[in-house]
Amino acid sequence: MSGPWGLAPAGEGDGVPRHRLLPEAELQRLLGIPADRDALARRFTLTPSDQDLVLTRRGAANRLGFAVQLALFRHSGRALAQLEEPLDALVAWIATQIHVPAHLFTDYARRPQTMTDHARQLAAMLGLRPSTNLDLPFMIEAAAQAAWTTNRPEPIVTAIVSALRSQNIILPALPVIERTGAAGRARARKRAVDALLAGLTDEQLAEIDRLPVVDPDLGGTPLSWLKAMPSAPKAGHVRDLLDKLQTVRAIGIASDIDTRIPEVRFRQFVREGQASPAYLLGRYTAQRRRATLVAVLFDLESRLIDAVLDMADRLIGGAFTRGKHAKEKTYAATTRDVGRLMRLFHDTIEALGVAQDSDRDAFAVVDESVGWAKLLRARPEVANLADLAEENPLVRAADRYISIRKFLPALLEALTFKAARDNDPLLAAVALLRDLNQAGKRDVPADAPMPFRKEWTLVHKSADWQSKRAAGKGLAPSGAESRMP
Repeated sequence: MSGPWGLAPAGEGDGVPRHRLLPEAELQRLLGIPADRDALARRFTLTPSDQDLVLTRRGAANRLGFAVQLALFRHSGRALAQLEEPLDALVAWIATQIHVPAHLFTDYARRPQTMTDHARQLAAMLGLRPSTNLDLPFMIEAAAQAAWTTNRPEPIVTAIVSALRSQNIILPALPVIERTGAAGRARARKRAVDALLAGLTDEQLAEIDRLPVVDPDLGGTPLSWLKAMPSAPKAGHVRDLLDKLQTVRAIGIASDIDTRIPEVRFRQFVREGQASPAYLLGRYTAQRRRATLVAVLFDLESRLIDAVLDMADRLIGGAFTRGKHAKEKTYAATTRDVGRLMRLFHDTIEALGVAQDSDRDAFAVVDESVGWAKLLRARPEVANLADLAEENPLVRAADRYISIRKFLPALLEALTFKAARDNDPLLAAVALLRDLNQAGKRDVPADAPMPFRKEWTLVHKSADWQSKRAAGKGLAPSGAESRMP
């Protein structure tokens, strides 16, 4: 309904984009006139002074219509001429308060000039003015400011209403509020897009534009390749993740890109980019597509780093687990030997006891009962079993270092590690390993930091350990120490 007391309704040339922000039912729930009596009592109860003002009108129908308009202006900020929803419940509630039959409102509604005169008088009394098309930019900007931190329709609509009321402007028709909210949300998105793309060079934009385009060498799009995260813990998969990390970093997205817009809006860009296949991103406008890909690239860098560290941790932990299982398997295979050697040990103790009780020569009794030659033959077996029982898990884990070596130098080169204290020995060890890798050296300096368990340090310096290294089976000095606890 058009008129001097509000904007033209939807579709009458207001210049606002025709994008729905809220379904009609939701819009009515937020700003419509309630039908239940409790809500009407909370929002549309006339004060004694209001009722005195109503009594100055002549005729019951005029008093009822005047009271309805007064309640609407004071409590909802809306003009009667702009309402399109049923008013029966409101009219009945107002009629009850001023003791006038509700059906008289029909007579009042048939006199548009009287309605307009009353609206002007009430607006002047309350200091209100009707909204016009000139208020559209103000409404859209209010919506844009609200949409900067949220994409939810309700806060956006509420912001428009609050802005209009703060300026004593009568609310326009609900479709106009809804469409200006949609326009404001679009403006906020455009501002977010501009913020994410600010400072990018033409070369960077060209690299971003290539991401959703099929690359014959990859058999798909670079974006799909970057998103694909291998899950099986393999050295080759770690290298693949590191290659993807290098590709993302080569584009050069600013490290503070996520602080340029509110987190909720940034995460929305990320979610859209992660969920949308390349062909769907191709339907976006160029700027929106680029901004979405920028957010995805920023998020991908952190996810790739997490994936690299997680897979490396699983591989290194797996080396210890496999070493433990190998030790248990070896020990299980010697069960019969353990029983035989323990029986031999028992017989030897018994023989020594007999020698002591009979005051005989112990060696003679042992040789007679057990056999001295038999004991000597068992000596290396006993030594091997003792070594197996006391073996440090690092020794067997080191046997699998060759596979870890395939990716660890690249991992140390790609990642920057930090600690709570600047002089942390683990950081010093990582820096030393990185330097050794870059220089192609394999010998660890004698004064190198050893930021792990004391028993591991002893194992590392042992003769057996050094011989394993020399044989190419042990833990090379170019990276393993940095991953040891």
